[in-house]
Amino acid sequence: MVPVDRREEFARRLDAVRKRIDAACVAAGRAPGSVELLAVTKTVPAEDVATLLDLGLTAFAENRVQEAEAKAAAVAELRPEARARWHLVGSLQRNKARSVVHWADRVESVDSIRLADALDAAVRRHRETGGRTDRLPILLQYSVDGDPLRGGVPRADLIRLAEHVVSCAGLRLAGLMAVAPLGADPDAAFADVAAAAAALRDRFPQATVLSAGMSADLEAAIRHGSSLVRVGTALVGERPLTSR
Repeated sequence: MVPVDRREEFARRLDAVRKRIDAACVAAGRAPGSVELLAVTKTVPAEDVATLLDLGLTAFAENRVQEAEAKAAAVAELRPEARARWHLVGSLQRNKARSVVHWADRVESVDSIRLADALDAAVRRHRETGGRTDRLPILLQYSVDGDPLRGGVPRADLIRLAEHVVSCAGLRLAGLMAVAPLGADPDAAFADVAAAAAALRDRFPQATVLSAGMSADLEAAIRHGSSLVRVGTALVGERPLTSR
């Protein structure tokens, strides 16, 4: 059981984050509540995720496949009446695609045709064995600076990758994800992201999701059209909070 003081801390943090998001929306001339909050819960124990569910959050992001798979199962046992949605936001090795399709509601880090093919094949195999019946929603991870070590697809290859994804029977193109490079001006970075997202939507109107902005830069991302912010530190602190 999570102690009362931990629950109260999460409640305070969640309230503060939601106020930041709403204020950023208003400042950008957008409606409060128009930006979704995705809680980044990597290294956070299942008991704390269950508490966040109790506080009204429903979408959670993980970046390590093995940790995420175990945590999703544990949260389902702790809160069988709730429906948590799990997003993979970290880099994904192709050989782990089969595991991911069993628990992920969305993969936000597709940056190559080979990875798209691995996920597509895994979804189709899962269907054949009586698993999921829907397509797996994915976001293309866009690289602002083109650094291959950081992951992401450069602008020149974005549409080609999108065309391939929409041809995959097991995948559904939902939008774009991006991370502002460390040390970069957030407004310049997210302006570039917004332009890439607009180019993607022009070709594929169904690609409406723009996942951009984190604890330190969510205001800038919202100014440039983000529809979803991924927040970890502002919700759970600088270091993982462990249940006592």
